[in-house]
Amino acid sequence: MDLSQAPSNAAAVELVSLTKNYGDGKPAVDAINLRIASGSYCCLLGPSGCGKSTTLRMIAGHESVTSGDVLLENRNITDLPAAARGTAMMFQSFALFPHMSALDNVAFSLKMKGVDTATRHQAAGQLLERVSMSHLAQRKPGELSGGQQQRVALARALITEPKVLLLDEPLSALDPFLRIQMRAELRRWQKELKLTFIHVTHSQEEAMALADTMVVMNHGTIEQMGSPHEIYNQPRSEFVARFMGGRNVLAWCGALITVRADHMQLHAMTDRVAPGSQSLTARITDIEYQGTHVLVGLQAQAAAPQATLSELTVMVPENRFMAQPFALGQQAQVAWSVDAAHHFTSASVSTV
Repeated sequence: MDLSQAPSNAAAVELVSLTKNYGDGKPAVDAINLRIASGSYCCLLGPSGCGKSTTLRMIAGHESVTSGDVLLENRNITDLPAAARGTAMMFQSFALFPHMSALDNVAFSLKMKGVDTATRHQAAGQLLERVSMSHLAQRKPGELSGGQQQRVALARALITEPKVLLLDEPLSALDPFLRIQMRAELRRWQKELKLTFIHVTHSQEEAMALADTMVVMNHGTIEQMGSPHEIYNQPRSEFVARFMGGRNVLAWCGALITVRADHMQLHAMTDRVAPGSQSLTARITDIEYQGTHVLVGLQAQAAAPQATLSELTVMVPENRFMAQPFALGQQAQVAWSVDAAHHFTSASVSTV
């Protein structure tokens, strides 16, 4: 492609009509266009089979491109081998060599380039110190915890001095407590290093905690991209609203709307609903205590002619639920303000 008219403030990574077709029907990635700002943390998010990992592998050079282009700082890298791209990959399994020490794992790529032992060990040692692992430099992967292995894998990826770090589900193998700790460290490292991170995950919570920009994918296409706040509060389609969770989708007065579960209120049938609110009658089908709040599942009833039957979830603060508890099978009123309802801008239908 002709890059002569490319802007000077180029994105770190740009995908132009990027397509991957395995020849078995619908493309795994279908002509997507995406610009990722330099120095940003971007998360590719979506259900299994949506094309997010395939996209990451095409950026890395581990998957061939059927058509389209991958640009890094305005340089077309589509046909370059992985080692010549200026990217580094951090895999889900960490892929550390079990027979090597942490130091030698980090230094391995420099060894393959012919760098002498003293020089590569010095560089590897500096990176292990940066990720707080210098005291365990001589341990082998089997002698390290999951979080420690991840730090070694990160140092190994950084030793090539990449312009873009690619992370393929890097936290999925960790326990929940460590996952929260490590995502905070990833975010800190990204800011300190001023690198562009592109992180693939299926976890909505993880993406919202880490990303400057979220890219929600579905069936090989981009459903929506934007900040976590924008995507959570202004989903463009039913798919995005349902996939992100914490929202109810219902047909109301002939239109499809979505309302956050924590923006709905639950009232007894004898209560008065606040003036100006919209409400419907529903039967309680599930009650789940979550500590700070109680998740109440309901099945909407056909009491209001402007609403269709729908399954709903209302997030009730713990103190409010305990002051006025509800029971399974009980009928209740679900209410929300007009301003809390969000109308979709895309007709995309959910398949979650």
